Amino acid sequence: MTDALFRQESLGYQVNHLARLLAQALAARIAPYGVVPGQFAQLLALFEQDGLTQRELCDQVRIEQATMAKTLQRMQRDGLVRCVPDPDDKRRIRVYLTDQARAIEHDLTAAARSVNASATNGLTAAETAAYLKLTARLIHNLEAEWSERP
Repeated sequence: MTDALFRQESLGYQVNHLARLLAQALAARIAPYGVVPGQFAQLLALFEQDGLTQRELCDQVRIEQATMAKTLQRMQRDGLVRCVPDPDDKRRIRVYLTDQARAIEHDLTAAARSVNASATNGLTAAETAAYLKLTARLIHNLEAEWSERP
């Protein structure tokens, strides 16, 4: 008897493969704007709410503080964000979009929508909504499990 786990039957493998393909497609579409996929989630969060603290941004995009600090340094270098000490607490850094980032917001979100449209080609709106709902549930399940660990 074998305990083989075939890639086609592995949720982790399939989701990871999909994530890499989505990232590659997104990278190709956003590269002309000087943005890389590792910056995209931060930009989306800031498009939704500009002026987040670095910690809030880490929590929203689910990356570690050290990784965020390096990413924000690159984004500052590339003219996408500016990091400013919080006037109420100088230990906190607030992250603001630059005019350059605001100017490409529409193009970046259009690029993401294009990738999503390619990925969901042939699916009905109901199937896409069901997929998103199921994915959100899986994320919730794993986040809940990991938050309970010491």
